Formats: sequence, C-alpha cells, structure tokens
Amino acid sequence: MEAMIQPLDPIAISLGPIQVHWYGVIIGTGIALALWLAMREGDKRGLPNEVFPDLMLWAIPIAIICARIYYVLFEWDYYAQHLGDIPKIWNGGIAIHGALIGSVATTYFFAKKRNISFWKLADIAAPSIILGQAIGRWGNFMNQEAHGGEVTRAFLENLHLPDFIINQMYINGAYYHPTFLYESIWDLLGVFLLLALRRVNLGRGEIFLSYITWYSIGRFFVEGLRTDSLMLTENLRMAQTISFALVIVDVVLWIIRRKKGYADVRYLDKKQ
Repeated sequence: MEAMIQPLDPIAISLGPIQVHWYGVIIGTGIALALWLAMREGDKRGLPNEVFPDLMLWAIPIAIICARIYYVLFEWDYYAQHLGDIPKIWNGGIAIHGALIGSVATTYFFAKKRNISFWKLADIAAPSIILGQAIGRWGNFMNQEAHGGEVTRAFLENLHLPDFIINQMYINGAYYHPTFLYESIWDLLGVFLLLALRRVNLGRGEIFLSYITWYSIGRFFVEGLRTDSLMLTENLRMAQTISFALVIVDVVLWIIRRKKGYADVRYLDKKQ
C-alpha cells in the first residue's frame, strides 16, 4: 500500500509555462487574512484604513528579502559555490526569523514616518502575524518540507490525523513527524490567546511582546524535532538559540518598560 502512496501535487494551476504553486496560494491566503484582521482591529483603534495596506506594501517584500538573506548566510558554504541559486527563492530556503527582523524594522521606520506609535501598530498586528504563520505552515505541508524525524505510520495514526496528512508525510519511503502541523496548531492557539488579551487592559506593546514569547516557546520545542534546521554550531540549532534569546529579551523588555513607564498607556485606553 505504501508503495502506491502519491504525494499531493504542489502545483495548484498550470497555464502553459506558467505554474502557480500551492505554497504561494497558501502564503497569499495567509497574508490576505492577516491583513483583514489587522485592518479590522486598526479601525477599532482609530487608524485610517490605508495604514496596514500601505505598511504591507513595504513590509512583505522586505520580509521576504530578509528571510532569504538570513537563510543564505547560514547556508553560505553551499551558496558561495552556487551564487546563481541565491535568488531562486522558489526552490525553498527562507527563514521566519529573518522575515520577522525585516518586518519589525520596516514597521518601526514606517511608524516614525506616519507619526504612529510603533508599539500600537505592533499590538494590533500581533494576532495577524501569528495567523499568517499558522496558515503559511501548510505551504510546507504541500511541499513535503520542514518535517521532523522518521516515525512509523502507526505513530501518526495514533495522533488521529486524517489520511491526507499521514500520506503526505510519507516521503522517500518513510514517514516523518508533521512538525508543520505542530507549529501551525501552536500558532493558531496563539491567535486565540492574543485576541483574548485584547480584552485585557495590558500596557502598550505587551500584546506584541506576548506574541514573541508564545511563538518562541513553541518554535523552540518544534525545532528540536526538525531535520532541516539551520545550525549555529554542530550541535546548536539557530532557531532554538534565537527563540531562547527572544524569550529572555522579551521578559527584560516587559520589566524595563513597566518600570520606566513606557507601558503606562493601556491597550484599552481611548488615547491608545
């Protein structure tokens, strides 16, 4: 039976030489839903409707470029010998931490240009970001990538997964941990958590900081199962190192901002 298992077609649409991959469709869907959610909350917080569309026009391409640069830097031994492959992002090879660096930096300068609080934008966008991540992981599923170590079919069946997921985790004669699913579920739970925190009168910036901590904890543990990690050293995974550091920095920022009064403006305050 296993010999007959065929992976899902990663191509959504073929029009002659033009191919639209499911990966792109899924990422695009995640971006669209994230934008809708951000605009919906931005309207509640008194932001003009064009703020988030304008921000994403800059943030998305910069995030993609930074995600690629981040990946290439940590795989430089290969790319130094294959310079022509550096722009071939369609072959895979982007890192979410690079994308976060690019998007946060873009948001900071965008906020200064528009004379809007960076922390206000970040709080509003936080649930949207993690929603996009939850959806985007299904692009990895379609490409049969970002999976974990080898497991048995019985193991996957004991997780009560539908057959289409189990079969897609059958890669080159073996079954693998669906780490894309673990992270997607964790991120989706994060969406509900952050939306719930919008009803709590946290200080400005603390919803965004909650996002950083939640995502980093989940990523730390999921990364430990993956087989394609970018490595800082022979035994140290880059994503785990960054995730651990972000949690520490997050807690320190939370304490400092409260002590210094930077979080005195509350999320539910009208002036927020």
